[in-house]
Amino acid sequence: MAIKEKYINPFTDFGFKKLFGTEINKDLLINFLNEVILPQHKKISDLKYNNTERVGQTELDRKAIFDLYCISSKGERFIVEMQKAKQNYFKDRSLFYASFPIQEQAQTGDWNYQLSPIYTVGILDFAFSDDELNGKINSDKLDVRHEVQLKNQNGNVFYDKLTFIYLEMPHFKKTEEELETTYDKWLYVLKYLPNLIERPMKLQERVFQRLFEAAEIAKFSPEEKDQYEESLKSYRDLKNVIDTAFDEGEAKGKIEGKIEGKIEGKIEGKIEIAINLLKKGLHPNLISDVTGLTELEIQKINDDHIIND
Repeated sequence: MAIKEKYINPFTDFGFKKLFGTEINKDLLINFLNEVILPQHKKISDLKYNNTERVGQTELDRKAIFDLYCISSKGERFIVEMQKAKQNYFKDRSLFYASFPIQEQAQTGDWNYQLSPIYTVGILDFAFSDDELNGKINSDKLDVRHEVQLKNQNGNVFYDKLTFIYLEMPHFKKTEEELETTYDKWLYVLKYLPNLIERPMKLQERVFQRLFEAAEIAKFSPEEKDQYEESLKSYRDLKNVIDTAFDEGEAKGKIEGKIEGKIEGKIEGKIEIAINLLKKGLHPNLISDVTGLTELEIQKINDDHIIND
């Protein structure tokens, strides 16, 4: 596969970790967190990368594998994930993942339950707003950045140490001429990096100079180029498969829903999506995340599908 772009796609596994997941580029992640994730919070000066795999308390518990998991010098936890395609129960998944850095702070013996702040960050290559999908929101007023915390019935923050921040990148519409803040510039470069030929005049700050240098494919070693090509192919295949599966599954679900009722229709839609993804060879863990079906249900669908074939 010949790579035509000058700069890597940050939504690929290789591209994301190349830019944000290495010690040599740690300053890029720190600047991104300070300018985009923490504009109203205390800034971080340093962080360390932690193991991205977390297991439950027993062997039977499901594990979580983060894209990036970092701890600041003051103890704040950051889960940072680049999400390529829409998933059912995406918000549930975010909450489940956030439970791991909560549990790992538990101490044996006398402990007062004091926790360090946790930030779960999702950079989304899709829109998850149900209202938007149903055409109920004015497209000119769609938010890019969503910050979510626990609040009481009066809208006051009940607990400020658990924060979910989502960036819906399809909603970012600013042109280069409209870029004013570092926040705007980060969103612009994340969304359009693989489409750029030269560094835009509005992105001349040192941090973006560093980013463009790290993202230039021509500077990769032969091994890095091979890894990126494989990652780019996987990204395109996965996005195409999931988008197609959702389109076909939801279409069938709507038809079944008219005939058998809404609940049955939604179930049929999920089953159709699972069948499409199984045909493409995707792992049951991923299909479970995408559809919300259990792995046992997916295995049964797989067995029935093989029998029907």
